[in-house]
Amino acid sequence: MDDADFREFVEVRYGDLLRTAYLLTGTRDTAQDLVHDALLKAMRHWRTVDEPMAYVRRVMVNERTSRWRRLGLRELLTAAVPDRSRPDSTEAVVVRDELQAALDRLPVRMRAVLVLRYWEDLSEAEIAKTMGCSVGTVKSQAARGLARMREVLRLAPVARPAVRGELMRERA
Repeated sequence: MDDADFREFVEVRYGDLLRTAYLLTGTRDTAQDLVHDALLKAMRHWRTVDEPMAYVRRVMVNERTSRWRRLGLRELLTAAVPDRSRPDSTEAVVVRDELQAALDRLPVRMRAVLVLRYWEDLSEAEIAKTMGCSVGTVKSQAARGLARMREVLRLAPVARPAVRGELMRERA
């Protein structure tokens, strides 16, 4: 692959990468930094990359994990959401904020599994390859993450039935 291929990849996939990074980090600014860093690393190895999206996702997950370890709990997350082409209904915004708040309370590895599984719609095998772990680890992290999110949303005084319904359907 050459530089033109990389440029085209960035132009086509930047929005998708930014949304994934936002779900991994919780803030727009940090998400932009994460995508930027991942793309820089991908650019250095572009000629040897066979699956660009998988490669950049893996770099983002690894970089997010490294940052989380360095920063610990000093990072502040906000309720800001990425710009969208059309405005959401008030209920959709509330539901998304509640889900984001529940997602923010998960450990970084669990959060990465849930983002890759349910947002990016990757298979368990693809997630295991992306994160460098076993399929069993992905399954257990997903199950524990969903259970924790259910618990957080059950304890939240304003948790909407729609949010709880989405998570309960996952269990079935």
